[in-house]
Amino acid sequence: MRLGKTNLEVNKNGFGALPIQRCSMDESIEILKRAYENGIDFYDTAHFYTDSEEKIGHALSDVRQDIYLASKSGAETVENFWSDLETSLKSMKTDYLDLHQFHNISFCPKEDDELYKAMLEAKDSGMIRHIGITTHKITHAHEALDSGLYETLQYPFSYLSGTEEIQLVLKCKELFVGFIAMNAMGGGLLKNSKASYAYLNQFDNVLPIWGIQKLSELDEFLSYDETTVLDDELKAVIKNDKRELGENFCRGCGYCMPCPEDINISLCARMSLWIRRFPTEPNMDEKTQEIMKKTQDCVECYECMDKCPYELNIPELLKENYEDYMNVLEGRTII
Repeated sequence: MRLGKTNLEVNKNGFGALPIQRCSMDESIEILKRAYENGIDFYDTAHFYTDSEEKIGHALSDVRQDIYLASKSGAETVENFWSDLETSLKSMKTDYLDLHQFHNISFCPKEDDELYKAMLEAKDSGMIRHIGITTHKITHAHEALDSGLYETLQYPFSYLSGTEEIQLVLKCKELFVGFIAMNAMGGGLLKNSKASYAYLNQFDNVLPIWGIQKLSELDEFLSYDETTVLDDELKAVIKNDKRELGENFCRGCGYCMPCPEDINISLCARMSLWIRRFPTEPNMDEKTQEIMKKTQDCVECYECMDKCPYELNIPELLKENYEDYMNVLEGRTII
């Protein structure tokens, strides 16, 4: 598929490198090399994702001319922007990025902003080839599109998305802006990769970046292609997930954190869903119990709500999830 006005022709399976920061170097290299050997050519990472850039550099620097590297920086000062970019290039053993993105920063940089000027300077100097932006806030997304300054938009999009998000995808197509779908598996809450792929496959301007940390996960996505379409069975899966998850759920994006009381919000605010959708994971161990108990320290300062891109009532979600967790733990609720 063509990624908007960048004119980059990319494989419909994009590789999201955030999860490989949880893998060893050897495991990551094996996963990345298999991805490349099976035709995946777009790799999305970020300076923020600890050592994921370094792992990409070790695994793929010898095939640099055959792939597209996209990274991001959450810097909001020019000095930090240049520092992040230089680190990204060094870590990935390359002298340019095919795409560099402002990463979920608190505003949408415009033409007169020093931060955008720095990005443009990096492009003019050949350090980057295309300019994009990522956000979880739909107002920032529309602001970026209306500015005409960005060649790509990276935004959460999955079969849980609603009308607003679909309209955003269509707007990108109209403006010839590449749409990169993050959280295509619902922030880890969706279990059916085939349903996810088939849903996104309906949109010819959407490039999903699948977060992969296991060879088995990679093999699943490699097994799908343009013939993978939504049939009645997959539609039933989607219908059931939408009913089960609803709209008022935590996506685990983590932008509400850090919490002043050191509460692990992105885990605790969606524990009720997690223990039902992944019951085989050790969510009732002593470590998790301590993490959940910490939610009782919430003082309802609402800093998390101010930062949540989905405007969730996080203190209320924490209370509900803790109560449900204790009911399951102590046998009052059977799952």
